[in-house]
Amino acid sequence: MPIPPTMAAVAYRRPLPITEPAALEDVTLPTPTPGPHDLLVDVRAVSVNPVDTKQRRGTDPNGEPKVLGYDAAGVVVGVGSEVSMFEVGADVYYAGSIARQGTNAEYHVVDERIVGPKPVSLSFSEAAALPLTTITAWETLFDRLRLGTDDTGTMLVPSAAGGVGSMILQLGRVLTGLEFVGTASREESRAWAAELGAHHVIGHDDLPSSIDRITGSGLDYIFSPRTAGMIPTYAEILRPGGAIVAVDEPEGLDILPLKAKSITFHWEMMFTRPLFQTNDMINQHHLLARVATLVDEGKLKSTMTTELSGLDAGSVRRAHEMIEDGHMVGKVVIGRA
Repeated sequence: MPIPPTMAAVAYRRPLPITEPAALEDVTLPTPTPGPHDLLVDVRAVSVNPVDTKQRRGTDPNGEPKVLGYDAAGVVVGVGSEVSMFEVGADVYYAGSIARQGTNAEYHVVDERIVGPKPVSLSFSEAAALPLTTITAWETLFDRLRLGTDDTGTMLVPSAAGGVGSMILQLGRVLTGLEFVGTASREESRAWAAELGAHHVIGHDDLPSSIDRITGSGLDYIFSPRTAGMIPTYAEILRPGGAIVAVDEPEGLDILPLKAKSITFHWEMMFTRPLFQTNDMINQHHLLARVATLVDEGKLKSTMTTELSGLDAGSVRRAHEMIEDGHMVGKVVIGRA
């Protein structure tokens, strides 16, 4: 089928609250042309992440249509001159780059080195739920903390029913020997975290007492989605030589309380490799391929819990509202009608 010169997309032109009608709009844009290492993907489904809402609220495109979306599953319909791993017709899934236009469009270009083969056993929508959170979780466990199958210890996963927490629990249970303590407040969230691998699920409040009841001697690792105001508590509940991996952007963060216990503090940003075109960028391709195999073997599952239909401004707006509400369990996905 010939590729049309223009495509439908969902964009924003200036930072606005999601309640504003102009916060997201349907637009028509030129269909992108793949560069040397790029795939042109016919997008079949996308998922929405907190980074989408942060970008919409905090980054001003100065009136130009900026397309958001950093998760997609679809079919390759064009390839660049130096592409070697995929052919036209391949089913793929991936998270893109904040340096490029996003996936909320009919067609999208993405560097093949951060793309994986879609799990055969999943639909496009089920697959679209996985890439960004999976890459974040994988890099947290295996790149930042350098954990392996023989490693043991105890890890705290706050907001364990969220997108990244859901994947840390699954990957950690399959590929490490760690014990996982998740936090969740609602019954639905607690059940989800337990189903995906949390050995213990506790509330968000009074972490020192809860951790003491479970381990009696503290934690080895903490994944931190919300770090502001938490460093003193982390310093208290971590064992000497413990480690934290944070994914948020707290202003004025003071990590000095970690020094006495020689606690290591890591940042994790899954866009680092594509943003800086690192020499090991292809590792994201390899990890997505490995995860696809684990899914098809029945060892991991999609974290899609809500599916909306129609990749238009109305559906994307609804997904942003759900994210900003702060009570998501798993992932919200939008399938193209």
